[in-house]
Amino acid sequence: MKICGQNIRKIRRSRDLTQEYMAFEMGISQKAYSDIENSKVKINLEILTKISDILDIKPSDICSISHKCGTDDGYEDKYQGLLEYMKKNNIPIPEEHLKR
Repeated sequence: MKICGQNIRKIRRSRDLTQEYMAFEMGISQKAYSDIENSKVKINLEILTKISDILDIKPSDICSISHKCGTDDGYEDKYQGLLEYMKKNNIPIPEEHLKR
């Protein structure tokens, strides 16, 4: 979803970090990182986790778990993985997602 990439860019800039720094920390090229921010690639749980770790934020600060960041077939597995990550790291989960 386009909003995820825009949120990443906004948060990165607020921390005065460059795309080059983010790419280096993630072990990818600057072009590949740029594609993430420009929503040219689907943001999966692995990417979301890496970025949130580097920016020292919760994954939900980037992408709301009520919306898909990507539209690939493994969404439900990734959704469950994100919920498990949030539970493991004591990140509050909105009530509507606990009933799923």
